[in-house]
Amino acid sequence: MNADEPRNQRSAADQEPVDQTPYRIGVGNWSAFHLDLGVIYSAAERWRSMLQGVARPWLCWNVDPEWCLVQQRLVSAFGWTPVIGGDPRAPKPVLLSNAILIDFNANFQLPTIYMHFPLEFAFLFVDRLAFWHSDLLVRAEKLRTIAEMFAGLGDGSMAAVEPRRTLLQTLKTKGRRYWELIGCTTKGASRSQFEHGCGWWMNFAAHPNCPDARERQRRQRYYWDHGVGIHYWAKNYGGNVLTIRESEVAEGHCTRIGNKNYQRMAPDDATRLLPKELSVNFDLLQVCRALDLEDFLHQ
Repeated sequence: MNADEPRNQRSAADQEPVDQTPYRIGVGNWSAFHLDLGVIYSAAERWRSMLQGVARPWLCWNVDPEWCLVQQRLVSAFGWTPVIGGDPRAPKPVLLSNAILIDFNANFQLPTIYMHFPLEFAFLFVDRLAFWHSDLLVRAEKLRTIAEMFAGLGDGSMAAVEPRRTLLQTLKTKGRRYWELIGCTTKGASRSQFEHGCGWWMNFAAHPNCPDARERQRRQRYYWDHGVGIHYWAKNYGGNVLTIRESEVAEGHCTRIGNKNYQRMAPDDATRLLPKELSVNFDLLQVCRALDLEDFLHQ
């Protein structure tokens, strides 16, 4: 299935037609992108000014204030500064005293925006940037080890999750990708990815820095999803990716993937409504108890 086709779309009788283009830009999809890159460079100047002097920024993407607050407490406990972005449809986040709130959507006013949007341009505003999914929590002892790995990355290297693969996925090499479930990038890695047209956004074949038509045609044979470009960068341009096995963090990933009881609040496409779905499908207290993180609920 192509990324430009909605999955499990409700029937036309259930909803009015929605212009998918601004949503697809917000989630990070080069095939929909039509903005002037200068607008992004200008916005990144503001992001950079807000993070000056911050050595260890960790992006916590707010879709639910209570979940985001637990994430902030976790990264703060291991010496990182929470940097809060978020879906514009989500309630305003509650901030720790050391957290930095950035409206990454201020210059664009898109109907939704994922962390992939600023992550693609990390080289413009930070020397190092850790990140994780809004629906992920990690046991403290595991997160300590991961945070130490992130802090030790040399410029030009990055860390990301190596997804579990079925046998079929292993055989289909053009479907391989790294996952932004949890990771960290550096300025050198991010810049190299952008210059080679191989970043985090979907449909990296449509990246404006794809070298030529022949290379674009080659890339179009690859899977469309986030992170395929990162894998391509590592394989074809010598990129250094330190990997975290999905199994190391999967227990705290509160996802719809493989969950037959998951209740959707919107179509499973670019208009997906995680700000409503997360708390409907998962109880934060129960998740924290299962991961021995109850102390991070009540600090």
